Amino acid sequence: MSDAALLVAALRERGWTLGVAESLTGGAVAAEIVSVPGASAALWGAVVAYATPVKHTLLGVDACLLAAHGPVHPDVAAQMAEGVRHAVAVDGRPADVGISTTGIAGPDSPDGQPVGTVHVGVATPDGTRSGSHLFAGSRAEIRLQARDAAIALALRALRE
Repeated sequence: MSDAALLVAALRERGWTLGVAESLTGGAVAAEIVSVPGASAALWGAVVAYATPVKHTLLGVDACLLAAHGPVHPDVAAQMAEGVRHAVAVDGRPADVGISTTGIAGPDSPDGQPVGTVHVGVATPDGTRSGSHLFAGSRAEIRLQARDAAIALALRALRE
């Protein structure tokens, strides 16, 4: 069973809902989750916040954090995960879990960080965490590794 299937099963078992905020993965995390039969019982929605200002305006990432560190930072990933819970709220109720990705897939780095730098975030009612990675490979390979890392982090968070 894939990590996405295990994540959907864990969410459904708890009766929890999910929102996804993505940057470099461009919807790949949400697509992987949607590929799981029964995902509609858990996934409320997803946001591709590719432009840095959208991370602030739609997901509530602190503007000062973005100005100081740019969009590729572990705290940005954490705030994206928290923010998407509210961005996909239904009837005023935020999603229980938020997952996020931000990073540099290449071919160039706009801010001097190495290509392959990726931060993923997960926010649950029990707290928020982020994970940082330096992936190697092509742009497509980095994006897939980021997708898998985000889903794996969420699955770990639900299992703890």
